[in-house]
Amino acid sequence: MLKVNEIYYSVQGESTSAGLPCVFVRLTYCNLRCTYCDTEYAFYEGKEKTVEEIIGEVKKFGYKLVEVTGGEPLFQEESFPLMKRLCDEGFDAMLETGGSLSIENVDERVKIIMDLKCPSSGMLKKNIYENVNYLKSSDELKFVIGNREDYDWAKGIIVKYDLMGKCSILFSVVFGELEPITLVNWILEDKLNVRFQLQMHKYIWHPETKGV
Repeated sequence: MLKVNEIYYSVQGESTSAGLPCVFVRLTYCNLRCTYCDTEYAFYEGKEKTVEEIIGEVKKFGYKLVEVTGGEPLFQEESFPLMKRLCDEGFDAMLETGGSLSIENVDERVKIIMDLKCPSSGMLKKNIYENVNYLKSSDELKFVIGNREDYDWAKGIIVKYDLMGKCSILFSVVFGELEPITLVNWILEDKLNVRFQLQMHKYIWHPETKGV
């Protein structure tokens, strides 16, 4: 059984798949408490569902791109067989994870979008840096930047772990804290080969809207 916060159909708001229609399976619980968290409602709210029930609901939307997210989806052990089952059923499965739990045993067919938490998140100590060893070239590594300290820290991590070219690297701003143009200017000044992204869904709908 898995505790599921919501299952919904929308457009992908982030990553290199931004703008594509996608089915989201948001699982309940999270072991992090980031200062900028926008899904606190997923910490505890949800209903128990079997993998079979989840797959059945996903199929009703009739679309192949599916993202397992949270909260922190890997907090529930049953998320691993859920992702495997999605792949077995022919879905293009993605995982959005905070980088504080091991991704070693995630099915290799799943596209992983993993955070490394920057200092302003308050969760720096929770990063499992060994996870970078399990990232595939098709995966994506995300840094959410809230200030210049975060930016400089992220640049240092990219160098320290030789991440450039390992997978796609995403830089985004903490919504409402750092102006997008500021981060873009830093990236351009440093000629940093990373992908800038916005949380598209927060510009299409009200930033606090659920289920989008």
